[in-house]
Amino acid sequence: MSAGIGRRYDVIIVGDGVAGCFTALHLPRDYQILMITKGGLEESDSFLAQGGICVLKDDGDYDSYYEDTMKAGHYENRAESVDIMIRSSRNIIHELIGYGVEFTKNADGSYRFTREGAHSTNRIMYHDDETGKEITSKLLRAVENLHNVTLLTHTPMIDILERDNSCDGVLIETQDGERKPVFANHVMWACGGIGGIYENSTNFPHLTGDALGISLRHGIKLDHVNYIQIHPTTLYSTKKERRFLISESVRGEGAHLLDKNGNRFADELLPRDVLSQEILKQMRIDGTKHVWLDMTCITKVDIVKRFPHIFEHCMSLGIDARKDWLPVVPAQHYFMGGVWVDQYSHTTMKHLYAAGETACNGVHGANRLASNSLLESLVFAKRAALNMVERDASDEMRGERRFFNTLLDKDDTEIQRFYYLDPDDYVDMDKFESGMKTAIWAEIDRENKITGREVHNS
Repeated sequence: MSAGIGRRYDVIIVGDGVAGCFTALHLPRDYQILMITKGGLEESDSFLAQGGICVLKDDGDYDSYYEDTMKAGHYENRAESVDIMIRSSRNIIHELIGYGVEFTKNADGSYRFTREGAHSTNRIMYHDDETGKEITSKLLRAVENLHNVTLLTHTPMIDILERDNSCDGVLIETQDGERKPVFANHVMWACGGIGGIYENSTNFPHLTGDALGISLRHGIKLDHVNYIQIHPTTLYSTKKERRFLISESVRGEGAHLLDKNGNRFADELLPRDVLSQEILKQMRIDGTKHVWLDMTCITKVDIVKRFPHIFEHCMSLGIDARKDWLPVVPAQHYFMGGVWVDQYSHTTMKHLYAAGETACNGVHGANRLASNSLLESLVFAKRAALNMVERDASDEMRGERRFFNTLLDKDDTEIQRFYYLDPDDYVDMDKFESGMKTAIWAEIDRENKITGREVHNS
């Protein structure tokens, strides 16, 4: 085996964002865990989340929080999942603080709550304008300190080891280009969304919906794959690169959207899908490639201190947000659909779990409410980890032994043959990955034809 890679683990986690990290942190310390990530340590979309993380401030906020989430999702949400997320939120925040996550406070030491589009009140906790980076970096640091976790970067998942609708592990590509089958009692997919299949996205380009492509190959149920969120305000650029997101919190603090003549044309706190359509409509009217975002009208906070990351990025491009308008345009941002999972993040395949943007547990419905994504990822990653442990205990009581244990001494070629994995399929990885993207787009198109939704492939 390649250095650092064993033949068998208790759990394999694909992805090192908040969902992947929280899964590892909630598994027993005597579990042997392999965590692999397609990119570098800090190249998960969790690091890019700017706005914040929602929390149920008090019991009196439950009804409005629930209604805000359902309304933003066009009431296509799974009610049970929304309830689980909201009621779990305060415990999750307490855990994050325990891991050293720092949230912005008021002068008196109390936590400060902000508001974003489609929220009826301020219930979002944040860390400047880099909440995702603050949370993910602290959780990743905690995972790196665990002696039972092997963490490998630039190690993509190529396929899964599946027989009789049971997931026995994954086929990975090592850093030296070898393809290795690795067994596990459970596999967690926490490998992000599908932004990499788009030309314009706020996501890292290597996040190309690998779990979806593999699901289509193995008959794993998907759900609402055409529910794709377009973020209203990303910084306009003529370059072909990842779009820089201008957080919804900027509009929550009072920024205005302006047409080419400097006139406001929409309510800046509309749900993301509605506001994106308003911006695209105004661009067609004006015959422009972007609209303007005016931060100079924000008076209640110092934008340099409140949005330091955004301010510094704009300044690097010669845009001074204290006096200049920002050119903004909608771009693909978030994936509400994904691999279907139940309330414990279990897929339709035995021993296979999914959480975060990879999964669809129904929390978001047809459109995600701002700042629910980090919370949803954490809540359901934790539930997955606890469910794995519960299933293992149940299997042990029944004396069940996984069949793959009889294959541990076989060579890699024989194992791949046993799981009907053809090495010729992976000779040309560019062709293989292109075929996966094509399959995903075909599935999105199929769903759109059924529901009458529009394909956003730009």
